[in-house]
Amino acid sequence: MDAFTKGLILGLLIGEGHFGGDGRQPHVTLRMHARHEKLFTWLVAAVPGSRLYGPYNHGGRVYYQWMVRGAPLRELLARLDPGILATLDPPTYERLQKMKRDYGLD
Repeated sequence: MDAFTKGLILGLLIGEGHFGGDGRQPHVTLRMHARHEKLFTWLVAAVPGSRLYGPYNHGGRVYYQWMVRGAPLRELLARLDPGILATLDPPTYERLQKMKRDYGLD
């Protein structure tokens, strides 16, 4: 994964990322308006094993949801530099660290 790809993914996670899980396995999701479909298509190609769901229409909003979990999530997290998040956006870093603690990814 090149520096541009890492940086764009980190930016998306800072701006739109949700770090959570279903109680059994962790996941990271991004939910954005359907007009960002090309960005989501790129993201699925950039993060093998990630999935794109939608488009959904809820409350007049049309959106896609991208999700990564399981081995693809672990691989993605290994490639990203959490130190950059800690420096640039501590709240996002803390949300990521909480998910990692909650699901034993440390």
